[in-house]
Amino acid sequence: MNVAQPQYDRARLTPGIVHIGVGNFHRAHMAVYLDDLFALGESHDWAILGAGVRPADAAMRSALKTQNCLSTVIELDPQGRRARRGGAMVDFIEVDPSNAPLIKAMCRPEIRIVSMTVTEGGYFIDPATGELDPTKPEIVADSRNPDRPATAFGAIIAALRSRRAAGIPPFAVLSCDNLRSNGHCARAATVGLARLSDSSLADWIASNVSFPNTMVDRITPATGTRERAMAAAFGLAEDPAPVTCEPFRQWVMEDQFPSGRPALEKVGVVFTDRVHAFETMKIRILNGGHAIIAYPAGIKSIEYVHEATANQTITAFLDRVLTNEILPIVPPPAGQDLFEYQRQTLKRFRNPEIADTVRRLCFDGSNRQPQFIIPSIRDNLDKGVMPRGLILESALWCRYCYGIDERGQTIEPNDPCWNALTAAARAAKENPERWIGMRTIYGELADNRQFVGAFADALHLVWSQGVNAAMLRYLENTVR
Repeated sequence: MNVAQPQYDRARLTPGIVHIGVGNFHRAHMAVYLDDLFALGESHDWAILGAGVRPADAAMRSALKTQNCLSTVIELDPQGRRARRGGAMVDFIEVDPSNAPLIKAMCRPEIRIVSMTVTEGGYFIDPATGELDPTKPEIVADSRNPDRPATAFGAIIAALRSRRAAGIPPFAVLSCDNLRSNGHCARAATVGLARLSDSSLADWIASNVSFPNTMVDRITPATGTRERAMAAAFGLAEDPAPVTCEPFRQWVMEDQFPSGRPALEKVGVVFTDRVHAFETMKIRILNGGHAIIAYPAGIKSIEYVHEATANQTITAFLDRVLTNEILPIVPPPAGQDLFEYQRQTLKRFRNPEIADTVRRLCFDGSNRQPQFIIPSIRDNLDKGVMPRGLILESALWCRYCYGIDERGQTIEPNDPCWNALTAAARAAKENPERWIGMRTIYGELADNRQFVGAFADALHLVWSQGVNAAMLRYLENTVR
């Protein structure tokens, strides 16, 4: 089987980016875009230096250094898998507890962007305020030892401090994490941590460093036995860390790079000052769509997402809720057809090659529902529309958190707040207001008597007649 190789001379690449957090998503997303760009003969001074701040990053460094920092990326297209060896990364910085090698690399004048995929928890943001949580142990430690930081943001601050002292212009800080307003989160983390030890530096960072917002999207499964077997089928059995991903990818960002950037618009990246509009589209349609199919599938003991989409009732429920209750409240970004995006979303869900699990989609509803579902409910109510499909979805989440599926099997804990959710779900079987009363999730909706009544009706229907009957009742009473 053929494996595409880098279509450029890697020896002629020079680094312009330090990327912190070289996981599967980065190697299937940002690194692939740059690989495509370098193949056009463009931006060869924007290669990547990989980096990390966790012990696990050292293992990734070891794996990639043995193969000259090449990454195997396998696209899981139902029409046929395609493999490539990406060469956008030219080195991987030594991983050290003090982060001294990382800080030194970020001080190099040719480094003009520091990007990251450090997961949501790596930003240490208080969701209630949107600002840095100064009580996190990692933040306390870095504020007391700014010269030996353990976090990515502590290392970034140390590098910016050195660059300022040396008269070197600051780099842009580019978040590639799947967070809403991720640039704002990166700015809050950086400025907030700096202010705990050096208010003057914090002010300088706030005035001089850019933090572009981005929207990133590509499903990238974890690497396991299945993925290594795929690599072996392409003759790459020696690669310990191959990446698999869906064919679809999207990257949208603000064009705020004072020291320059690679010409990524030539390989499909969208630069816009309306990243939030793309975020809303993705969160409401893609992430909201995931939630709409996840909980009925989870209650019905369906294991994989593509199996859930093979269930006609679940798919019809998804289509109706998206069409009637979500698309009408999503402002379309410029150049985007929401119905085409909806069609593409369902195609992605149906891809059996991904083997995405329903359990993964059900995970962390206490955090995801307030982001992906509750805003759509609220927007419909503000327009005078009772979104009974979204309310049914919320009732199905409650039913899932009861902890026993329709076959009588235990649903293993699947949320950081699982015990509290299960207690509320069991109380809500007799008194639905016990569920809606979780104000950290539902907020002022708990005071909306019409909403509370509609939720109670939906939950009663789920319990009395079952998941399938509840979805069919909704479909019978609505028109596409």
